[in-house]
Amino acid sequence: MNNTPSAPKGARTPWQVTRSVWYAMFVREALSRTMGDRMGWFWMVFEPVAFVGIMIGVRSFIRGDRLVVNAEFIPWLIAGLLGFALVREGMMRGMGAVEANKSLFAYRQVQPVDPVLVRNFLEGALRSFVFLIFIGGGLMLGLDMYPDNALRVLAAWLSLWSLGLGLGLVTSVAATLVPEIGKVVRMLSLPLLILSGVIMPLNSLPHWLLEYLMLNPIPHGLETLRLGFFENYKVVHGTSMLYFWLFTLTLISVGLVMHLRFVDRLKAK
Repeated sequence: MNNTPSAPKGARTPWQVTRSVWYAMFVREALSRTMGDRMGWFWMVFEPVAFVGIMIGVRSFIRGDRLVVNAEFIPWLIAGLLGFALVREGMMRGMGAVEANKSLFAYRQVQPVDPVLVRNFLEGALRSFVFLIFIGGGLMLGLDMYPDNALRVLAAWLSLWSLGLGLGLVTSVAATLVPEIGKVVRMLSLPLLILSGVIMPLNSLPHWLLEYLMLNPIPHGLETLRLGFFENYKVVHGTSMLYFWLFTLTLISVGLVMHLRFVDRLKAK
């Protein structure tokens, strides 16, 4: 006779509980992100459009389009800006996720890592929607926005999304425990945009400097994304998705370990 106690009838598994928590938090975040402001959807689309327009104006003024080899300047710039924004917003939104949802930690089912994961997923989905709008709008305006290799574009986009998750996991812990780190990360956002080759091709820089700049994983993802749009595009020397993923997986692992190590301190903050 089997005397092993069985789980109570109707009891949910840990995965079912976690899935319910994520769904509830996703709905909460989505409503707050899109419905908190009457013009939320407008700004979500207009902000990147305005930013891209300004960057195109600046780069066209200094004739930067002549520096891009085997790629149209405007689609090249759009891919870089939106790819970088995917990483940056994943990092920034994740950084404030713990503090913004600290009232929910009174429920034992909710862990500090949950809002970071949910915010990253939501932000990536919204940025993907905006990216599709840019592709469709560009095609209607006659721009060469149709990718030569759609699978490469998708893989590069998901890779950049994952990098944003890794950065968000690390900064969410670091910035919550040491608020000054959050200020430094925000200050580095603009220099990172320039050093990642978003608005200026890195191929034009000296080789000795390029070796140091390519330690940054973002250019590897952006160059691969652009290569998906332009099959004959000359990527920056040293571009490697193997390096990109080793860096990304390390960040994600470190971020998850940090959340496990400091879970009690994060809840107490």
